[in-house]
Formats: sequence, C-alpha cells, structure tokens
Amino acid sequence: MNTMNRNKNNTNSSKLNSVFYAQTYHPIQAGSIDGTDILPHDNAVYRALLCSSAGLYDPFGDPNVIGEDPYCTVFVGHLSQFTTEDTLRKAMSKYGTVKNLRLVRHIVTGASQGYAFVEFKSEREMQRAYEKAHHSVIDDSEIIVDYNRQQLMPGWIPRRLGGGLGGKKESGQLRFGGRERPFRAPLRPIPLDDLKRLGIPPPPEGHYMSRFEVPSPPLKKRTSVDRDREERHRKSSSRHERRRSSSRDHIYEETKDGYGSKKRSNYNHEHEKRSSSRNYEYDDERDSHKHHRSSTSTSIGYDNDDDHHRSDTRRSRSGDREHRSHKRHRHE
Repeated sequence: MNTMNRNKNNTNSSKLNSVFYAQTYHPIQAGSIDGTDILPHDNAVYRALLCSSAGLYDPFGDPNVIGEDPYCTVFVGHLSQFTTEDTLRKAMSKYGTVKNLRLVRHIVTGASQGYAFVEFKSEREMQRAYEKAHHSVIDDSEIIVDYNRQQLMPGWIPRRLGGGLGGKKESGQLRFGGRERPFRAPLRPIPLDDLKRLGIPPPPEGHYMSRFEVPSPPLKKRTSVDRDREERHRKSSSRHERRRSSSRDHIYEETKDGYGSKKRSNYNHEHEKRSSSRNYEYDDERDSHKHHRSSTSTSIGYDNDDDHHRSDTRRSRSGDREHRSHKRHRHE
C-alpha cells in the first residue's frame, strides 16, 4: 500500500512541470486550467460556446487578412500603445524579410489595439521569429509571439466573442491551452466519456511536454508539386553555391597567380636591369682597356720609328765616313 502511494506521489510530482497545448479550440476546454472541465465557468465561455455552435464566426471572413499566408504569419501581442508600424517592422526585420504588416487599430479612434500580424517572406523566417521574438521587448513592452491561430487553429473563437487565449487574472476570464498559458497535466481523474460527448479532445496522457519546451507551430502540408518545387529550388541553390564557390576559388587563383607573375616580372626586370648594368660596366671597362692598349701600342710604334730613323742616320754617316776615307786613300 505504501509503495502504491509512493508511486502515485512520484507520478503527481512529475506532472507538476508537465504541460500540453491545445491543437483545436473548444471554449469550455479553453476555460479549464487542465483541459478537463465539462461545464463553462463564466458567461464569456457561454457566449463563445454559442458562437461556436451556431457558426456565427468565420475566421476567413475578415477582409483585412486577404493576401496573407497564414503559415508565414505570426501574431504579436502585448504591444505598447506607442508602437507604430515602422517600429514594429524594424524590430521584426531582425528575423527575416517582412512581406506584410498589419497593426490592428480601433475602427473609430485609430488607436493601436496592442496586437498585430506580421507576414514574412518564407515559412522558415516565420518559425525563426516564432522561436526567438517571444518575450522580446519593443518600446519597453514585453511582447508575446504566436502563430496565426485565427486561420490555422480549428474551431477558433476570438477574444471579443468570449474566446481567445491568455487574459489577465483580474478579469476572471483566463483562457488556457496557448503558448503563454498551456494546460497543466491533470492531477484528478479525467472524465473521458463526458469529454467525448462534448467533443473536447482529452489530454495526451504519456505525451506531456515540459513547460520549458517550445511548441511547434502548424506546418504547411507539402504536396508532390511543392516537394518537386522545393527539390528544384534546393538543387538550383546548390548549383549556384557551387558556382559561386568555384568562381571565388578561380578569382583567388588568378589573384594569386597575378601576384606571383607580378613578383616574377619585377624580379626579371630587376635581374635584367642589373645584368644590363653589369654589361655596360664590362663594356666600359673593356673599351677603356682597349683604348689604353691602343694608346700604348701607338706610343710604342712611335718610339720604334724614331729608333729606325736614328739607325738609318748613323748608317748614312758611317757610309759617308767610309767613302771619304776610301777616297783619301786613293788620292794618296
């Protein structure tokens, strides 16, 4: 018996931090903290239940939402009264390209109602804003970010008709099941038969989430055409990326080769310049040598001619002396 009580206590303690989120909207369930109520607990829930049963609300009948892709659109709430379209666009542009933005204003006064719808260019950018922009601060106000439940959540009833999600404790009209106030894992027995009779989905026993986990928004169903288009886009992007990478490598190689050629050209130019300088010096030195030798040989030639001339003169004088001596001898 003690073991059974201990196991029960452990199970209850593990459920304290366990939560779950509504996949479809039901007014009675939204008014319940654990999603197991079978009776409305305030008049607003009665009003929302009446609108839901009679089909008085058409989520696609709002003319202001024409052209918005709900899978690329986020709901932004708790905005400051001083936040404008430009301020909100600048803040949300950090998460992707803002394609369309609609700040809801009072139809008479034009004052901000404190919430807006922001459409991004792609579903990936919407999911980035859904995950990272939640509880961020704009104009000193902490905002909440959720997906477009008006168009994507079956059975949705807005707040002005008694439905919606969230709310303040002071109003006594809290609504659960959303991102800000999820359902708590029930600690009491679940009336499955009554829930089934009212059309209320039961809690997902054994599949609860931690309150620190981020619930995933609904994803667009992919048809074969969409998958083929995405596959072509992925292949095209891959080819484009490879082409860009190849182009960058080619430019880098050309730049590197050009720099190397420039260095080699500069080196060759300097080498030729130095070689020419050395050749000029060698030629000058050779010409100087040649001129010196030429001058030397010329001066030597002049000396030999003088010696020749003196030798001829001596021979001529000697011959004259001999002739005179011979002539004197004959005369004697």
